[in-house]
Amino acid sequence: MISSSNRIALFIDGANLHATAKTLGFDIDYKRLLREFQSRGILLRAFYYTAIIEDQEFSSIRPLIDWLDYNGYTVVTKATKEFIDPSGRRKVKGNMDIELAVDAMEIAEHVDQIVLFSGDGDFRSLVEAVQRRGVRVTVVSTISSHPPLIADELRRQADVFTDLVELQSKLGRDPSERPAPREPRHHAPQFLQRPTKTPPRGDDDDDRDNSDDR
Repeated sequence: MISSSNRIALFIDGANLHATAKTLGFDIDYKRLLREFQSRGILLRAFYYTAIIEDQEFSSIRPLIDWLDYNGYTVVTKATKEFIDPSGRRKVKGNMDIELAVDAMEIAEHVDQIVLFSGDGDFRSLVEAVQRRGVRVTVVSTISSHPPLIADELRRQADVFTDLVELQSKLGRDPSERPAPREPRHHAPQFLQRPTKTPPRGDDDDDRDNSDDR
């Protein structure tokens, strides 16, 4: 139901939502996601949490983060940490649970509903805590995959569980909107790969660089 007195806050576990959508075979259109929940009440905040590997020359998530930051989302990031596990393998850690939990507790007294996009069972205690403050909690993940991507204890704790697959028609990106893939940078330009013979007229059009948003 659409209600002008329904104050909503969204909490998006970026890596978790991305993995869930990919498992279900579609991409999230974050502009449509924002509009969908704006239509359900007063959307006070839409938080998006993700960790970033800072020493990379280019991160595929950076264009998305920049877009979200300029288009109505509150983006919360932190640098990943590297460590060596007991077997000597290099691991990367980028957990945003604490940041999400702190923000949720701080905003709880100002909202009627929190929508959590994550299936992580570690959030069960957080959901219970904000419920004690009178906030309704909807959790969005999926049980349509095998195995399900939501922890059973989190699903049981939520006031409402919504399977992401049910929202695909409202939140999914049209596949036709995907940009063409970019040519690998290590390849030589096409004109350097062509035969040395004089090409027919019209065969020396400039190459174009198609850039994507992820």
